[in-house]
Amino acid sequence: MAELFGQSLSFLLVLAGTALCIMEALAPGAHLIVLGIALLIAGLIGLFVPAAATPFVLAGLVLGIGLVSLYLYRNYDIYQGTGRGQTLDAEDLRGERGYVLEEVTPRSGRVKLESGGFNPTYGARSISGTIEENAEIVVVDPGGGNILTVEAVDGADDIDRELDRDSGNTDGD
Repeated sequence: MAELFGQSLSFLLVLAGTALCIMEALAPGAHLIVLGIALLIAGLIGLFVPAAATPFVLAGLVLGIGLVSLYLYRNYDIYQGTGRGQTLDAEDLRGERGYVLEEVTPRSGRVKLESGGFNPTYGARSISGTIEENAEIVVVDPGGGNILTVEAVDGADDIDRELDRDSGNTDGD
């Protein structure tokens, strides 16, 4: 069993992982949770499975568990609904695209933006009508808070809409 400072390496990994998880709880959004979880779980495995307490096995465990926790952290809404760690200004959200998580009506709904910052899920309201679940949306008005005004995307991009608008103006002349 490998030792450092008179303590087993596994025990030190548990201490370091616990410290990082506590630091993440005190300062959310610092992304310390991924490394903290990797160190904590690898250390616990090293404590309870003495054969895995070698430096190379523990390093492999930290790497493997770190990759899995990073994947889970990035692809699932760990902090869903907290609004912490938001990296975008409200005005930056105008024109952003995403999809509907919960049916959007003029009074309620929830959407997930493609590049909406650390927590890409927002409460949403439609301009008019109902937007079904999984439909693509675009942010019309960020509103300055966690409630966005959205509209369904009709499949056309901004260039197509501009061309349609221009061709509509020339027909009327």
